[in-house]
Amino acid sequence: MADSASGPSAKRRRLLWSALSLLVLILLSLLVWLANRFEVSRVQDRLERDAAEAVADLRAGLTRNLQNLQSLQFFDPNSLAWREAAQELLRQRREMVRIEWRDSTSHVQAFVDSPYRAPVFEYLGRTGAGNDVSQTCSSARRQNGAAYSSSYFSLQSGGLGLELMDLCWPVLTAGRQSGYLLVSYSLPDLLSELVESQLSQGRELSFTDGDGTRLAVHGSVLRAGREFSTRSLLELTGNTLVLRLDSWRRAPELFPNVLTALVAALALALVMILWLLGRDTRLRLRAEHDLADALAFRKAMEDSLVTGLRARDLEGRITYVNPAFCQMVDFTAEELLGQSVDAPYWPPEFAEDYKKRQATRLAGNVPPREGFESVFMRKDGTRFPVMIFEAPLINAQGDQTGWMSAFLDISEQRRVEELSRASQDRLQATNRLALVGEMASLLSHELNQPLAAITGYVAGMRNLLQSSTLKEAEVAQVMQRVGEQAERAGRVIKSVHDFVRRRDQTREAVSPQALFDAILPLLNLQARKLSVQVQIRLDPELPEVFCDRTMVEQVLLNLARNGMQAMDFAGVRNRRLLLQARIADSDHPGEVEFLVVDFGVGIDPAIEKQLFTPFFTTKPEGMGLGLSLCRTVIEQHGGTMQFVATQPQGTTFKFTLPRAAITET
Repeated sequence: MADSASGPSAKRRRLLWSALSLLVLILLSLLVWLANRFEVSRVQDRLERDAAEAVADLRAGLTRNLQNLQSLQFFDPNSLAWREAAQELLRQRREMVRIEWRDSTSHVQAFVDSPYRAPVFEYLGRTGAGNDVSQTCSSARRQNGAAYSSSYFSLQSGGLGLELMDLCWPVLTAGRQSGYLLVSYSLPDLLSELVESQLSQGRELSFTDGDGTRLAVHGSVLRAGREFSTRSLLELTGNTLVLRLDSWRRAPELFPNVLTALVAALALALVMILWLLGRDTRLRLRAEHDLADALAFRKAMEDSLVTGLRARDLEGRITYVNPAFCQMVDFTAEELLGQSVDAPYWPPEFAEDYKKRQATRLAGNVPPREGFESVFMRKDGTRFPVMIFEAPLINAQGDQTGWMSAFLDISEQRRVEELSRASQDRLQATNRLALVGEMASLLSHELNQPLAAITGYVAGMRNLLQSSTLKEAEVAQVMQRVGEQAERAGRVIKSVHDFVRRRDQTREAVSPQALFDAILPLLNLQARKLSVQVQIRLDPELPEVFCDRTMVEQVLLNLARNGMQAMDFAGVRNRRLLLQARIADSDHPGEVEFLVVDFGVGIDPAIEKQLFTPFFTTKPEGMGLGLSLCRTVIEQHGGTMQFVATQPQGTTFKFTLPRAAITET
């Protein structure tokens, strides 16, 4: 047993030492390569920083020269003072080889050459650079500031040459341009005079063009070892120069660095191996601890669930039940585990059906995801309904090992549904009683007017019978009116009955004139009694409206009677009732607007919000259903009803109805 135990351990140790050796070799190789890269990057970074500093020195020197040149524009170019100031500036700045004063037409008025060299344009003059000078000065004039020209080569005596660059500065006198200051720079002298000497020690500074050709060179180095090079741009107004900095060095010294790092690398590798061993042990302990926590957490979750869980293998045997399922069926886990057929919670009357269902599941048929209802039996024999959700049980390898079922006790849900069903039945019965009461109230209110009209006609007939001038035509007319009102009362009963039952009333196309004509006889009876003048106003070519004729006539009659009653007061002198129909405004397109205007006492602002409230009335004999019913009828037709104050006094009720042509299409 000891040998067998030591075999795997020895093999593991050999693997660890092999890993250590391999790690050391890799570290050494990596350190050598990294050291070399580090040294190279350091040299290159320093070279780039120096190039940036050289560009900064050049830019600062050129800016300083511009400031010095500004003093020359205050002298007369033909005076001795200007020449002395220009000569002094050339003595101080060796990079300047010539200063010229040119008039506004770019003709030379005066010039001074550097005292440190022969005149640069003595051999060939400026014939080759004339166009460049003109372009540079034109650019300076447009920009109202200094401008630099492109570099050009000037041939010198003895077959030598010099790379030059011109600066043109426009001179302003009394706000107007009077000429130019033209300065010629020597590119080699720019490198030698403006760049700090320490930046060029052991290096080569040069100006190059776009293809890499050197225009001017300063400094020299021993071209041995590895070349390091960098380029920076010197951006000037009108010209951009490329500054190149070259350096040659031997390969970086790596051997001392490797010796120094070798011991540290080996020690680090040993510490790394020990750390890996400790980490492996810690990870193993942590995994065991996490597994224990996960199992405890899962057990706590299963114990806290109110949903019953049951797992079965592919043979149908119960392999797991949670406490909620045991509490649901009142059996212990020991009594349920291992059961396959004739489960103790199956009701005997359903046992055969449940066996067939279980056989179907074991055959591989997947149950519906939305679940299905069933009936289980507790240990005391009581039955209770459950909702079952089943799904395949898949292991970590993706293979099905059985079935997982979830159970919900829906006994309380079924009890609540029965209570809800009983409440609905009681609510429907109450609703029917309320509808009967509403129908009785509406019938009593709506029949008052036709019955009152019949009573008036009968009284008129009695008066005619008592008079000595009774005519057969008058009797026939009165009887016809009585018949019409009786028929109207029948229509009111039918319409109100349909209104209470919330069915669609019989609607037809009716002209506004016909609606007014139908209620005018009844209005005239009350108007004569109250001394009210009834006026009807219709817009020409009014379209027909689509409505229940009887209900709309009742609305017009109610509003008109209310208007006349509002004028039955001593202080009302203008007893006039206006019935009007017109095309509705743009807020109600495709509708006809009806208006009932009275000039009575108006509506108290305190009761305006309650005016359409059912059973609210200001009349001692009123029922409070008239205006509420009127607005309901109009809204059922798709219209709106509102009221506004009439000037100087009174109230205007108006409502809208849809046009017949638009409704029918």
